[in-house]
Amino acid sequence: MAANTTTEENFEQADFDEDELGEEQFVATSAGRKRLFSKELRCMMYGFGDDKNPYTESVDLLEDLVIEFITETTHRAMEIGRTGRVQVEDIIFLVRKDSRKYARVKDLLTMNEELKKARKAFDEIKYVGADAKLK
Repeated sequence: MAANTTTEENFEQADFDEDELGEEQFVATSAGRKRLFSKELRCMMYGFGDDKNPYTESVDLLEDLVIEFITETTHRAMEIGRTGRVQVEDIIFLVRKDSRKYARVKDLLTMNEELKKARKAFDEIKYVGADAKLK
C-alpha cells in the first residue's frame, strides 16, 4: 500500500509541476503585451452577469483567448482564398457551419451596408446644403 501512495504522490506532484510551468508560460506571453480589449471585455462581462469590476486576471485571460481566436481565424482565412489576404468571403466561408457565428457575421455586414448608405445620404444632403448657400 505504501508503494501505491508514493506513486500517487509522484503522479499528483507531476501534475502540479506541469500546471506551474504552463502558468509561467502564460504570464510570460501576456506580460509584455498592451491590452487592447480590456475595457470592452469588462463591460461585456458585466453585461453577462459578472461583477461590475471583474478581476484583472479574468479579463486578461479572456483577452488572451479572444486574441488567440482572432489570430487563428485570420491565419486560416489567409490560407483559404487569395493567399496572404483576408477577405470578407473567407471569413464567411470559415463560419458557414456555425449557425450562430454565421448569423452574426451576416447581421454585422448588413448593418455595415446600412451605415454606409446612411453616411452617403447624409454627406449628399450636407453637400447640397453647402452648395445652396454658395449660390
